[in-house]
Amino acid sequence: MTVDIFIPCFIDQVYPDTGFSMVKILEKIGMKVKYNTEQTCCGQPAFNSGYWDEARKVARKFIMDFPYDRPIISPSASCTAFVKNHYSELMENSDSLYDHDKISKNLFELTDFLVNKMKITNLGARFKAKVTVHDSCAALREYGLTHEPRTLLKNVEGLEIIEMQDPDTCCGFGGTFAIKYEPISTAMAQQKIENAINSGAEYIVSTEGSCLMQLDGYIKKNNLPIKTIHIADILASGY
Repeated sequence: MTVDIFIPCFIDQVYPDTGFSMVKILEKIGMKVKYNTEQTCCGQPAFNSGYWDEARKVARKFIMDFPYDRPIISPSASCTAFVKNHYSELMENSDSLYDHDKISKNLFELTDFLVNKMKITNLGARFKAKVTVHDSCAALREYGLTHEPRTLLKNVEGLEIIEMQDPDTCCGFGGTFAIKYEPISTAMAQQKIENAINSGAEYIVSTEGSCLMQLDGYIKKNNLPIKTIHIADILASGY
């Protein structure tokens, strides 16, 4: 099977190794991976800030950058959910809406694609550590991820999952929310990280690079004894 990959801004600019990890995973399960170097942002930051005209231009480019007839895989449920759920608002009464509907059916977050589309739950990964899972708001509520990340992590050799208190509580990022409401955002990150540390885990795992950036910034600023890691980087380890 040939698949395209959609690399969101946070992965491209902050965590590029996570993008390579996803390619490694997809190639391991036999996929032929295509990457369109002309792709850019999905438009979510502009949309969430009220700049719908600007977001609409980016959305139309996104639709033109990807094919309609094969899966498109992304290491971000947030960006994927935005395209699937909100492009229809941007494209209302537009001929681009038909093209969006065709793309949306083939757009998958990585763990969803592995578990539900390909029926793969064990990649033969090895990662010796205690981890706790952060269920991001967008992954859980916008995209609908539930068991998929944990299903894959449970089959990683040497890995132990320890659930933290309130794993589905927001980390405080929320895009521009973290800038406009910095004190609240920081307090939310602090609470999330304290819950993670209290669990006894060595790593906080998430499907979202943006959440990990938020948490990692607080961790490093305060020299806390825990790390963050994207689930793709774990699933690509040990082989």
